[in-house]
Amino acid sequence: MREFASDPPIEVRVGDALRETGETVAVAESCTGGLIGSLLTDIPGSSDYFDRSLVTYSYDAKLTALGVSRESLDEHGAVSEPVAHEMAAGVRDTAGTDWGISTTGIAGPDGGTAEKPVGTVFIGVAYRGEWGTGESYTRVERYEFDGGRTEIKEQIARQALETLLVAVEA
Repeated sequence: MREFASDPPIEVRVGDALRETGETVAVAESCTGGLIGSLLTDIPGSSDYFDRSLVTYSYDAKLTALGVSRESLDEHGAVSEPVAHEMAAGVRDTAGTDWGISTTGIAGPDGGTAEKPVGTVFIGVAYRGEWGTGESYTRVERYEFDGGRTEIKEQIARQALETLLVAVEA
């Protein structure tokens, strides 16, 4: 699971950045199936900044564990910008962390369409600002990755952590 790792690995750099800022993160994973949480907890001392990873693979799990709306799931499907947005904000808010990350996509080898081919993912990052400041936000980016299922999952997990790192360092 190091095919797409940088040196030092993104999970180390994210941990250092979160530790430096004193901030925390929680993760809502669908297509990555817990891989982001696994990468983060590979680092000794990650309990300083890592709260939890919820694997919300099904529609029902997204609805009940994260508060993703039935309307978003019905109208846009699980692999969509609105659902990634609600997942990231939902895990941030239910965990009470500074940051929430979400992944929802199609790892393959089946399930792709012309509009959303295999390798399509939406990655959400949500930040909790102080009450009354208007600094809270949630952003979502769409990516497409190539490879087999395991390769796609690793690329998604590492991109999610890269996205978080950029946001933390901003």
